Amino acid sequence: MEYYLTSVLKQFEYYKNLGEKTFNQLTFEELSLQHHSYSNSITIITKHIIGNMLSRWTNFLTEDGEKSWRERDSEFTDTYTSKEELITSWNAAWNVLFTAIEPLEKTDLERIIYIRNQGHTVIEAINRQLAHYSYHIGQIVFIGTLLKKEDWKSLSITKGESLAYNAEKFNKEKGRRHFTDDL
Repeated sequence: MEYYLTSVLKQFEYYKNLGEKTFNQLTFEELSLQHHSYSNSITIITKHIIGNMLSRWTNFLTEDGEKSWRERDSEFTDTYTSKEELITSWNAAWNVLFTAIEPLEKTDLERIIYIRNQGHTVIEAINRQLAHYSYHIGQIVFIGTLLKKEDWKSLSITKGESLAYNAEKFNKEKGRRHFTDDL
């Protein structure tokens, strides 16, 4: 269980990094592009992630994860005026998440916390948020690939490079390590 906390922190860092590598490839105009009225731009998806993080991770162990001050519907209105503003908000939200998770201990993992009055163990709540953020960051990356087309710089194993990547991995001795250790 102690490894769970280390692993989950690495997973969150990994998804944060994927988002940032996508932001770095795009202009603010590209980040703000909304394909049609029912779709969300990258800035809107990011604003939603930020709002969720601030609500869920502020006073994580002692308050309901859906804060009374959260205005979820407003997260789907684009209000960012610059890429810098977006990234500053992104980093602030991730800092709240990491500040909530880093001090947790094995004995905290079975504690019950609430999200909209629904009880979750700490493990369940962490897993819920990890899945939620990876879902939305996957959307961000996908939109980025559509916008950049052939100019997209892959964030994973580049097409046609799987054999070389696997050969490198299988050249190493078997051992316990996290998949993000080599990134």
